[in-house]
Amino acid sequence: MKDILIPVLLILLAPAIGGLVYGFERIVKARMQRRTGPPLLQPFYDFLKLADKRKMIVHSTHAFLGIMHFVSLWFALAVLLLGGDLILVIFLHLLSTSLLILAGYSTRSIFSHLGANRTAISILCYEPVLILIAVSAFMLTGSFDTSSIFNYGASLLFKMPLAFVALLMVLPIKLKKSPFDIAEGHQEITGGVELEFSGIFYEAIYIAKWLDCVFCYTLAYLFGANDPLLGMGLVLFVFLFINGLDNSSARVNYKQMLKFSLVVALPIAFINLLITILFLQL
Repeated sequence: MKDILIPVLLILLAPAIGGLVYGFERIVKARMQRRTGPPLLQPFYDFLKLADKRKMIVHSTHAFLGIMHFVSLWFALAVLLLGGDLILVIFLHLLSTSLLILAGYSTRSIFSHLGANRTAISILCYEPVLILIAVSAFMLTGSFDTSSIFNYGASLLFKMPLAFVALLMVLPIKLKKSPFDIAEGHQEITGGVELEFSGIFYEAIYIAKWLDCVFCYTLAYLFGANDPLLGMGLVLFVFLFINGLDNSSARVNYKQMLKFSLVVALPIAFINLLITILFLQL
């Protein structure tokens, strides 16, 4: 009973946890830019303000896809926290992002279309790396279930460190952080796929960003799962790394992002898989 209680609580509280993480990110950004910045709870104040905005929709399908993007992402996080199949988690996450892409294509806005195009390119950058990491974990633990990773005798960080490096490289792409924030690029495409959402329907997109934070940091936690202190240390390290990079680098274009992923991150993940296989045969 206790084993299931904590994951269920984390799932239910995931939006609130993500909102706090998002608020702390804004504080860190403000301090790095020598500004006072907003309070920690500012994301929740924004949430309440959006609820009071006039509801304007492009069409019902567009609004429905935005809401389902949020729901499917929360479901993917639930499967991850409950110890489910890691490959299933990755594909559920892919489904969530695909729904957002379809929402972008369903409007007439050129900025929404560009955002959808760039989001699709981002998928090509990080999804193959995540799949190779999942396969490496399977070769090591004998199962794709995240519960097997939690019950494994050693931390994945020490067994497959290159996989953690590869994950570290693609998480900024997934979280749309500089230098890989091309999918939103507010100075270029004014938010991309989220542009046409408003009011309560934009809230679904806004909270999905919070869930994405929890999802990505949970993946980092998996590398130290049998050691909670190590797992929390990895989460803190990833948080500082991503936000430090986000606030100290300029945006690259989509070709540079794709080249970085295919030439650097993906080979590192593949080399990690080969080393894991060779290690098991020795």
